[in-house]
Amino acid sequence: MDKLSDLRKSYERDELDEHLAANEPLRQFRTWFQQALDAKVPEPNAMTLATVGPDGRPSTRIVLIKDIEEQGLVWYTNYDSRKGRELAEHPFAALQFHWVELERVVRIEGRVERVDAAQSDAYFASRPLDSRLGAWASPQSQVISGRAVLVANAAKAAAQHGLNPSRPPHWGGFRLVPERWEFWQGRKSRLHDRLVYRLDGGQWVRERLAP
Repeated sequence: MDKLSDLRKSYERDELDEHLAANEPLRQFRTWFQQALDAKVPEPNAMTLATVGPDGRPSTRIVLIKDIEEQGLVWYTNYDSRKGRELAEHPFAALQFHWVELERVVRIEGRVERVDAAQSDAYFASRPLDSRLGAWASPQSQVISGRAVLVANAAKAAAQHGLNPSRPPHWGGFRLVPERWEFWQGRKSRLHDRLVYRLDGGQWVRERLAP
């Protein structure tokens, strides 16, 4: 195994000029997200979600963005999971996209709210049947004795709900309403480009940060 301290990468793929970047962060994000799609980046919709527990300690996990709205970014999960419980107690979070192939990172911070029931219902109905049954079968974040529990729960859910399972009351969407965005583009010699957008009096202010 190579020494970790010797691992190096020179970032030279692109640049991020504040004079060419969008005035509003959502527009900049849509541009970069589309470029990630066009580049066929593996799972470009995968993002790290950071929450804070009642003890003040952070935790992270990967979730999938399912909608980009004017109000914010939406994902879906089990409300009784660890992240769901932490967001209920501390409704603020941070998201991060890391598109390795493009040498780009996007970080977003803001308050979190649940999407309304109708929106959760509509998305749940669009999911594959196995995924809908899985939402009923998995007591997410709870200790279970083995995988057989999930298999049995899935069979029970299929027998009970058939081909048209309704959305479980403990499952639905969250929306992060951004208050701060950061766009990071890797550059040569570790002189990376970092642009931050922050809200000031209801308006977005764009600033460059030193790397």
